[in-house]
Amino acid sequence: MTDAPFSPGRPAPAVGGELRLPKPPGVIRRFWARHPRLTDALIAAAYVVPSLVIIVGATTVADGPATGAVVAHVVGVAGVGAALVVLRRSRPWLLIGIAWAACLLAAPAGASDVFAVVFALYALGVYRSTKSAWLGFAGSVLVATVGAYLEAVTGAIPDDGPVAASGQYVVFLLIATLIGITVGNRRRYLEALIARAHDLARDRDQQARLAAAEERARIAREMHDIVSHGLTVMVTLADGSAATVRRDPDRAAEAMRNVAEAGRDALAEMRRMLGVLSEPDGDRAELRPQPGPAEIPDLVDGFRDAGLPVRLTTTGPPIVDPALGLAVYRIVQEGLTNALRHGARASRVTARIEHRGDLIEILVEDDASPADPGTPTIEPAGAGRGLAGLKERIAWYGGSLEAGPRGGRGWRLRATLPTPNPEADR
Repeated sequence: MTDAPFSPGRPAPAVGGELRLPKPPGVIRRFWARHPRLTDALIAAAYVVPSLVIIVGATTVADGPATGAVVAHVVGVAGVGAALVVLRRSRPWLLIGIAWAACLLAAPAGASDVFAVVFALYALGVYRSTKSAWLGFAGSVLVATVGAYLEAVTGAIPDDGPVAASGQYVVFLLIATLIGITVGNRRRYLEALIARAHDLARDRDQQARLAAAEERARIAREMHDIVSHGLTVMVTLADGSAATVRRDPDRAAEAMRNVAEAGRDALAEMRRMLGVLSEPDGDRAELRPQPGPAEIPDLVDGFRDAGLPVRLTTTGPPIVDPALGLAVYRIVQEGLTNALRHGARASRVTARIEHRGDLIEILVEDDASPADPGTPTIEPAGAGRGLAGLKERIAWYGGSLEAGPRGGRGWRLRATLPTPNPEADR
């Protein structure tokens, strides 16, 4: 249930987002719902005023009840009136206990105060449960019957009158119980509907937060792949240019032009991605298809221009799924970027893409010497941010990733991706 009190006029907002419910009908009903204490005070007055009038009328009769009985009756009426204001909504069981006591106190005065029990039974059915209402009804029948026999003892009714009087009391009590149960069930049903709406709003907001977190992780992977690849190529070309600027100025100048070209490509990719993220209308952002297997030869040529001796081998049918093709492209890009960064003295770098049946295997390995500075040592897969991003990307497709040294020389990155089965999906 909701933590906010049930108020038809003012529905509680959902946690994590506002929940706007339609305005309930009825101006009068909304007024009473907004002023519960006024409602309780008027109900108490509707009980207390007629009861006091009856007591005053009984005392004017010549053979009326004794003064002690009248005082007990007045005390009982006052107690029930105060309880109706304070306890009717929050402690209906305590209220009905006070009403039972008032009923028994009024019996010696010549009239069992069943109306107090009627108000308490209604409150029990509305503010507790159906089971509580029927239990209260059973206890009230017992109290009313005892009160009828007390009236007979005091001579207020004939000796054969308790059965008829208790039967009338039971009818009044049953009507009050049924009305209270009906109103209470409707109230609880509305509260359940509002609570369910709040739960749905919370689930909606939670799903939105999860989707945003997943999208941020995806963007972080793409940004890492773009920035890491571009900066690695630029740093390698700049180092090569600095090493050859004196003995071969033309080659150094060509390397710096390649640095500028790699920087422009990386900057264009960054602007394109940031444009898609920042523009609310994606049509105004410059869009183009994501890279895939068709762009891998150009990717390899860029690494060759940076001085990496790469040999590319592809076997099997072409990859037609764009998302899977992007994953293959990023895996090859990350593998070659690591080889360029850590295996600068490698004499051979192999990139192999093998598509066989329902499996794609991507292998990137080099033969760099372990003694080379910067050669990676034995680390668990996913120790770096790039490998962690690859692991998440591959896990999305249900594949596997292995990254580690090749024994004596070099480093190997091997990934396997299952291919989608259109027939099975259909």
